[in-house]
Amino acid sequence: PPQMELEALRSIYEGDRCFRELSPVSFQYRIGENGDPKAFLIEVSWPETYPQTAPVLSMDAFFNNTISSTVKQSILDKLMVEVEANLGTAMTYTLFEYAKDNKELFMENQPVNTVTSASNSIAIGTPDVPVSKKKDKKEQLSKTQKRKLADKTDHKGELPRGWNWVDVIK
Repeated sequence: PPQMELEALRSIYEGDRCFRELSPVSFQYRIGENGDPKAFLIEVSWPETYPQTAPVLSMDAFFNNTISSTVKQSILDKLMVEVEANLGTAMTYTLFEYAKDNKELFMENQPVNTVTSASNSIAIGTPDVPVSKKKDKKEQLSKTQKRKLADKTDHKGELPRGWNWVDVIK
């Protein structure tokens, strides 16, 4: 592996929590903060003949499992343009920085709420989600409960004066 570039990467990204060295020829970089819905992870692996040949770029990390495959593909396509432009030179740092600079652009077609909407639709009607069920019950009164409430109130939702007075005079 290109020792110079490896050492450079290690010193540049030292203490950077976004950077991970998976092996001396394979690196991951997280673009975006943890918990950022538009964060993504790029993996760069060096083949034997790198940098004369292109590094292998991947977005197969589990971290990216909420990103649509079209968005992943477009990110990889944009990165490959950079790769072509930098063939023959140490480019891993360049690629990571390029991705950081273009994060918004890369993710512009990624709908942010895919995660929540997907999990919500799955959650509906499943027995192991007591929280949402309880909430529904409070909000939706049965017809008899509503009738009782309406009888107690004077239809403006106000309780008539003295409805809870104790009948003292007996």
